[in-house]
Amino acid sequence: MKILVTGAEGFIGSHLVSKLIKKGFSVNALVLYNSFNNYGWLDTLEYSLKKKINIILGDIRDYSSVYHAAKNCDVIINMAALIGIPYSYKASMSYFETNVKGTINILEVAKTLSIKKIIQTSTSEVYGSAQFVPMTEKHPLVGQSPYSASKISSDQVSLSYYLSFGTPVTILRPFNTFGPRQSLRAVIPSIILQGLNKSLRKKKIHVGSLKPTRDFNYVEDIVNAYILSIKNKKCIGEIINLSTGTEISIKEIVNLVSDILDIKYQVIQKEERIRPSSSEVYRLCGSNKKAQKILKWKPKYSGNKMFKEAIIKTIDWYKNPINLKSFKNVNKFTL
Repeated sequence: MKILVTGAEGFIGSHLVSKLIKKGFSVNALVLYNSFNNYGWLDTLEYSLKKKINIILGDIRDYSSVYHAAKNCDVIINMAALIGIPYSYKASMSYFETNVKGTINILEVAKTLSIKKIIQTSTSEVYGSAQFVPMTEKHPLVGQSPYSASKISSDQVSLSYYLSFGTPVTILRPFNTFGPRQSLRAVIPSIILQGLNKSLRKKKIHVGSLKPTRDFNYVEDIVNAYILSIKNKKCIGEIINLSTGTEISIKEIVNLVSDILDIKYQVIQKEERIRPSSSEVYRLCGSNKKAQKILKWKPKYSGNKMFKEAIIKTIDWYKNPINLKSFKNVNKFTL
């Protein structure tokens, strides 16, 4: 079976491509075209894996790019998106061009080529702050940022193609994902890197708001859900949460990392990392009952003990200087 993965160079996408190759799938990896011939995190994969990937430079905003990448594929997994919430306040249109127009291109190509399944990637941000917990797939959708509004739109247009044309769409909705390779703009890597900075020990660590809670999921669990959905016919036409069903505050993350690293520091809230109050999502905690029922998926790294284990694995990855070479401005966090 041949799979097209868009956004293959990114955090989750690169982990997914690696797992697909190890599982014996044939993979076309669509990477955003750039003049540096940079394949993102795919460049860091071991040669034995990388040589098996058909890497294609293109852009999901361009129909012909998607069409040529998807030819002879059985399944399209759309991981391509603009995801940084702060930047969506500054460049809103770019989010709709990538997240909505890009999704429409994928759906149109899938319809033309009779693709067997499209797996669309959603986000828990489409729910806004929890109105009830655990949050099921029937929770109201509230666009509290331009990013979340663009993802609501891309989800809805995906459903419209399923209802209008019978396009075999599955929407997977991961809650907050973390792990190796995640951008330093994300809260967990930011806290870890500041904690690893010896010059900051017993001094100050900078974060945004400490009160919001999130349902954090280790990237390995999220990737496993995608693998399970590929050949699952029951998930077509469905929206499925990928979540642990537990929540932890940013303050608790800071304390946990502090305990693991055995360091003490003063926590300083930085204004630029705090969202506008009406745009902040204060609570996320998802129900994974549907994922358990349809996909037979249950996260391995849930509960206090396993969550701590996942944080330790993530810390160990960021401790390796070789892994940090792919990040810019890392010196402000580390040695």
